[in-house]
Amino acid sequence: MAISVFDLFSIGIGPSSSHTVGPMRAARMFVGRLQEEGLLARTASVRAELFGSLGATGHGHGTPKAVLLGLEGNEPHTVDISQAELDVERITSAGRLRLLGRDVGDAHEIGFDVDRQLVLHRRRSLPYHANGMTLFAYDAEGLPLQEKTYYSVGGGFVVDEDAAGEDRIKPDDTVLKYPFGGGDELLLLTRETGLSISALMLENEKAWRTEAEIREGLLEIWHVMEACVSRGLSCEGILPGGLKVRRRAAAVAKALRADGDPAGRAMEWVTLYAMAVNEENAAGGRVVTAPTNGAAGIIPAVMHYYLNFVPGADDDGIVRFLLAAGAIGLLFKENASISGAEVGCQGEVGSACSMAAGALAEVLGGTPEQVENAAEIGMEHNLGLTCDPVGGLVQIPCIERNGMAAVKAVTAARMALRGDGRHHVSLDKVIKTMKETGADMKVKYKETARGGLAVNVIEC
Repeated sequence: MAISVFDLFSIGIGPSSSHTVGPMRAARMFVGRLQEEGLLARTASVRAELFGSLGATGHGHGTPKAVLLGLEGNEPHTVDISQAELDVERITSAGRLRLLGRDVGDAHEIGFDVDRQLVLHRRRSLPYHANGMTLFAYDAEGLPLQEKTYYSVGGGFVVDEDAAGEDRIKPDDTVLKYPFGGGDELLLLTRETGLSISALMLENEKAWRTEAEIREGLLEIWHVMEACVSRGLSCEGILPGGLKVRRRAAAVAKALRADGDPAGRAMEWVTLYAMAVNEENAAGGRVVTAPTNGAAGIIPAVMHYYLNFVPGADDDGIVRFLLAAGAIGLLFKENASISGAEVGCQGEVGSACSMAAGALAEVLGGTPEQVENAAEIGMEHNLGLTCDPVGGLVQIPCIERNGMAAVKAVTAARMALRGDGRHHVSLDKVIKTMKETGADMKVKYKETARGGLAVNVIEC
């Protein structure tokens, strides 16, 4: 199976890749299938049922909103975030849904009772994955037209029941120039070819796109990240969801600018960049899944560190950074998980920290062995990290956790660059350990809001 860097870094909206981006894609896929099979015009009603973590924390993660927007034909990378809330209010108040309305001139409008036809099962799960959802379509007589189950498996990736257990959007048998399935294989290829990790990843990406298209696409992703940080550093107020969490990034940025000496406060800025992104994510803003929304601040923060605090940083380095991060990310996607509902926050923040650490080592001139070492350090010191969002919202502890992990990524890269790449625990071994740790972790610590901080913090 082939995974592209553009699968791991996708433009979407907050607050969650698995609970917002994935369900929106799944709902859009469902109505698209109705249209393809000539069933859309016959559809008189639809029903959506959310299970497992989607049911347990769906309201806090904006899952019902995402499903409604997906049924109306919206997609995460193009949805109008300024119009989204108004569309949901229209659907809820009018009790009417415009199926595939964003793509079809004459939208097929049906009645829809949000309270009865969008069901969140808080204690029921489906097989294969914690993030399951089933959608139904019926004709005017109430007879079933279509039933489809989807799993949102992390990072916005969606599979249906036919591909369940394979953890992918679709089978992709694209032949890559330098295929690799593990860190040791990746290092062996770099030794055989003399290529850096980012250069090797670039050669593989050429199976789908030209080099110019790859560069343009990666710089577009960077510009969305950059804009997200900028918005986060300028917006104030209270985050939605009921916890009354204040946005802090703008005020802290103002104070840091007043203090001066940015180089001496580089790590404070790194923390702040990450928090700015995750405040935007919590507000439902435009973010880049990197590799998830819950961990979306770490890679942009470390990239800002590279550009703002490393002499000679440029766009070429940005492209190399994302390519190297993608190479590391696909190892986690292939061999473990990037889903908080499956392995806890170690799969989200841990994976992002590892990707950022390895990528920073790459653009700072590290050898492939040093890059692998940096990635290993970044993950090793996130093992066992639970996913326990207070109120089911991607706010506490998620926003601060991204800031801490971004600093950890910079430290990991710097540590690795001080060595020669030789170390006792390989990246492959730490990824295997992360997967096993996630399997052993109690369900209440895996994005269910039924354990840890989620039950020990009074929501008021």
